[in-house]
Amino acid sequence: MSQAETRPTNFIRQIIDEDIKTGKHGGRVHTRFPPEPNGYLHIGHAKSICLNFGIAQDYDNALCNLRFDDTNPLKEDIDYVNAIQRDVEWLGFNWHEAVRYSSDYFEQLYQFAVELIETGKAYVCELSADETREYRGTLTEPGKNSPYRDRSVEENLDLFKRMRAGEFEEGSKMLRAKIDMASPNMKMRDPVIYRIRFAHHHQTGDKWCIYPMYDFTHCISDAIEGITHSLCTLEFEDHRPLYDWVLDNITTPYHPQQIEFSRLNLESTLTSKRKLNALVTEGVVSGWDDPRMPTIAGIRRRGYTPAAVVEFCKRIGVTKQENTVEMAMLEACIREDFDANAPRAMAVLEPLKLVIENYPEGQIETLAGSNHPKDESMGKRELPFSRELYIDRDDFREEANKKYKRLVLGKEVRLRNAYVIKAEQVIKDENGEITEIRCSYDPDTLGKNPADGRKVKGVIHWVSAAKNHLAEVRVYDRLFTVANPGVAEDIHEVLNPESLVVKQAVVEYSLGDAKPLQAYQFEREGYFCLDSVDASDGKLVFNRTVSLRDTWAKMAP
Repeated sequence: MSQAETRPTNFIRQIIDEDIKTGKHGGRVHTRFPPEPNGYLHIGHAKSICLNFGIAQDYDNALCNLRFDDTNPLKEDIDYVNAIQRDVEWLGFNWHEAVRYSSDYFEQLYQFAVELIETGKAYVCELSADETREYRGTLTEPGKNSPYRDRSVEENLDLFKRMRAGEFEEGSKMLRAKIDMASPNMKMRDPVIYRIRFAHHHQTGDKWCIYPMYDFTHCISDAIEGITHSLCTLEFEDHRPLYDWVLDNITTPYHPQQIEFSRLNLESTLTSKRKLNALVTEGVVSGWDDPRMPTIAGIRRRGYTPAAVVEFCKRIGVTKQENTVEMAMLEACIREDFDANAPRAMAVLEPLKLVIENYPEGQIETLAGSNHPKDESMGKRELPFSRELYIDRDDFREEANKKYKRLVLGKEVRLRNAYVIKAEQVIKDENGEITEIRCSYDPDTLGKNPADGRKVKGVIHWVSAAKNHLAEVRVYDRLFTVANPGVAEDIHEVLNPESLVVKQAVVEYSLGDAKPLQAYQFEREGYFCLDSVDASDGKLVFNRTVSLRDTWAKMAP
């Protein structure tokens, strides 16, 4: 079967297929991922990354650029540039040649602006910000021409040159395209294409004090780089006439094609940089890489894998229809990946001591546990077994009905990878709290097939009290209690108070060798990974990546 027959399809790929067939763009396919370096990428950007770089991977001789549209130095930072590169690489993609910046083209962009002035299609305007808004009109009322719109070409060229030279104050002048103040598309009502900013730029330093606007910069950058298919989300659909107008009115030999698709709206998450920044600055979360954040840095630290995120983006598809994807779909991709690839381990998150009275004191036996029940190639691990163990407090009841499959006073249960035990006695403190369970064990019941043939319904996990590791376990859950937190008037009112629960746990001895971000299934508890920031020599910190199953009911809108 050919590559064309096996690769995924969607309406964008169908356009590309037709363009290749007809020889449009000379049969070339060249995309780009153009983030603005003014914040951390979020899960929504992952869809665009997978789309643009995925197309470059799937078509013969296709290319994809990584370009930073860095036109606003007031909000941009080199740290964001570095973080975005890490995110793209983490997802498994490589860009064509060197990283590009729109600032690489600042001189060319300036000359194209001069060309628009020379052809009478741009002018220097001195309206204030409030006046500009007033003159723009409304969705139902046309705008009106700026009193500076009919300046001569010579005067505009002189003023623009002096803007570049730094002769004017910020906000005193701007360069606007001369299009149509009565256009039903507000983006076409003489948009600003240059403004004055006395700000240090992370790439060009202090060379420039005028900076081009995004809409002017983006289309020209695409043309300079020879992009064939400029893919963007639907909110840029009404920007497309301006994209085309700019390219149609300058002497660039190439005109890319802008195509819009629906953005990724994920249930119970925010993608507003402003609101996410508020969560960080107010200390609601620990930072942009907090495992509860929808940033790529956050989900990476939480333990999500690139393979699962790419699979998720593949499953949700690419359409023009706006919709919201359930969080359960993303978590299902994570679970499927972990179910196949994550080794198993035992951890007790709510420790309760258990003493096996007929087991030899001081003896530590080494048992064997499979690292994966379905994959023998993952081998086995050693499990220290001793007279004193820890089990989870929820795995014991003094009395219980027949549906309870764990340890009950006077009844038997099997310890995972070990023996059958029977609860004989309960020790309590002065408050009536159970502090210890006294048990007996049957030495002939080691393994899954007890020698006496008796059947035990329940199986519980455990950790040796004599040989283990203490660990901080962070049980993360969804940050919000509603499906669409973005519409909440006060975001604090929809925060999930149990989005992070910290437990002091006991984990099996083998986890002392855990590596950061390595996924483990803590049996019967969920999937966890060693934190990549706070864990260190002698300190184990595990993050819950996802529960074993979706435990959330339908969320409120």
